Amino acid sequence: MDRYYYVYILLSQNDEKFYVGYTKNVQKRLEEHNSGHVRSTKDRRSLKLIYWEGCINQQDATRREKYLKTAWGKRYIKTRVRNYLTG
Repeated sequence: MDRYYYVYILLSQNDEKFYVGYTKNVQKRLEEHNSGHVRSTKDRRSLKLIYWEGCINQQDATRREKYLKTAWGKRYIKTRVRNYLTG
């Protein structure tokens, strides 16, 4: 599984906003976010992994990450994790 890339979505339990990124190791990256080693999420901790999807290569993961950061992508995320967000 280490040859794949993963697009992931974190939910900040501090401000209840999403963070979208991609990585080769989701668990390690989540630990980096929650330990304050990622500048963009340092002040938004603690973060919870709420969604991820796999991609065959980095180009596909990068393209998917960019899409999920658009208005259409944010709408997709909210629809996809609706049951989780509403409890």
